[in-house]
Amino acid sequence: MSRTNDRKPRVLAVSSGGGHWVELLRLAPAFTDCDMAYVTVVSDYRDQIPSSARFHTVVDVTRWNKLKWLLCAAQLARIIAKERPAFVITTGAMPGYLACRIAKVLGAKVAWLDSIANVEELSRSGQLAGRFVDLWLTQWPHLADSNGPEYRGAVL
Repeated sequence: MSRTNDRKPRVLAVSSGGGHWVELLRLAPAFTDCDMAYVTVVSDYRDQIPSSARFHTVVDVTRWNKLKWLLCAAQLARIIAKERPAFVITTGAMPGYLACRIAKVLGAKVAWLDSIANVEELSRSGQLAGRFVDLWLTQWPHLADSNGPEYRGAVL
């Protein structure tokens, strides 16, 4: 699908629930000039995003439930194919990781922002996603690494 220069960039914002979702919503002001769609695991979160944004839910999955990975991945593949985002941004966790992998294969630019709650070490899903993303950020300067995530300030 070709895009003209006057169209807003299409962004897909993905996160699991709880703190990951809260952090993702804190990024929303950065995307006011974008065509937004959100993906999360809790249908009640729909009321927390602008009415102009599209909203999707997927099954909640963790790294410990590998059978659900397949279902979540299939749901995300369907959503990403439908949305055709130019950019995907995620604050994690496993649904964000899966979205990164799928979106990258389909040609989107991908950004991973590791959770601010991960003070001592990067999240496991962030560690996995790092090599597949275009922009990998951490909220903590001591977790930045030349081969790992960048620290560009506390953005949340």
